[in-house]
Amino acid sequence: MHTAAGEGTPVGIRELRAPDWEAVRSIYAAGIATGQATLEKEPPSWEAFDTGRLPGHRLVAADGQLILGWAAVSAVSAREVYRGVVEHSIYVAPGARGRGVGRILLAALIQSTEAGGIWTIQSSIFPENTASLALHEQLGFRIIGTRERIARMSHGPNAGRWQNTLLLERRSSVVGTD
Repeated sequence: MHTAAGEGTPVGIRELRAPDWEAVRSIYAAGIATGQATLEKEPPSWEAFDTGRLPGHRLVAADGQLILGWAAVSAVSAREVYRGVVEHSIYVAPGARGRGVGRILLAALIQSTEAGGIWTIQSSIFPENTASLALHEQLGFRIIGTRERIARMSHGPNAGRWQNTLLLERRSSVVGTD
């Protein structure tokens, strides 16, 4: 059990399961609505989410039955040589932001992926999402490049605007070091 900053609220990390989907989908939709989290227009179906995210590395942060956030990874390639490289997503419920839930989740995801033989976690983050960038930097991610005008936003407050993303990665210090 972990404690969220400033709250004294116990935060448990556990596997994301199908019954969590309604809460996870709601948190995902709230992130989409900010216009600073993803290029996606809406959350996928449970079936698409379940198929696209690697088992064993799909986590929720919860306070009892209340889901505070989620994290998951997807393979970046089906090629065997990239088996240790994943892309991650992490979302925190609006009411739980700023309380350390994201840090607890991301740290647990790093631990999970390293235990599973993953040597690189990567992510694309909007330059405007300064809170996410700071969190990732604190946990060992580095910016490796800018993808300029990678896509045109199709929704939210930035609809029609070209969007840049920063490509970040975290190399494990315990997996793939040989």
